[in-house]
Amino acid sequence: MMLEKWHRLGSRFVGDFRIFSMVSEDFSMPDGRTHSFFVLLSKDWVNVVPVTKEGKIVLIRQFRAGSEEVTIEVPGGMVDNETPEQAALRELEEETGYEALQLIKTGVVRPNPAFIRNRCHMFLALGATPTGKTHFDPSEFVETFEATFEEVE
Repeated sequence: MMLEKWHRLGSRFVGDFRIFSMVSEDFSMPDGRTHSFFVLLSKDWVNVVPVTKEGKIVLIRQFRAGSEEVTIEVPGGMVDNETPEQAALRELEEETGYEALQLIKTGVVRPNPAFIRNRCHMFLALGATPTGKTHFDPSEFVETFEATFEEVE
């Protein structure tokens, strides 16, 4: 048996919150029941795994309000009126001050399809070299560092 796609019965705008909008949507289930869901509408984003010529990974450390923790992450951000490839190269330089000799797309995922309607494009950036040029968003305070694959584990 093949699971059927549910039918959207209606959608109501809830609000715009800068980096995402929220809607409430009603769906009809295959057995006839209906259910409402809150859905976040957001632009696609990118994550980049930069690797230097020496084989080290370039990472960033920053505070995240959602988790209330300092996290270690790969550079990334929203695709903003550009291709995912352009966004990956832009975010790499903005957040780390590095550029790459080669960019390889490794896949696309839906980070949380239960309530967010966007995709994350993932890239491997080979030959990452520091340029010294960073450009942080007003809400970013980022520290860049290199680590070996063993150190990342």
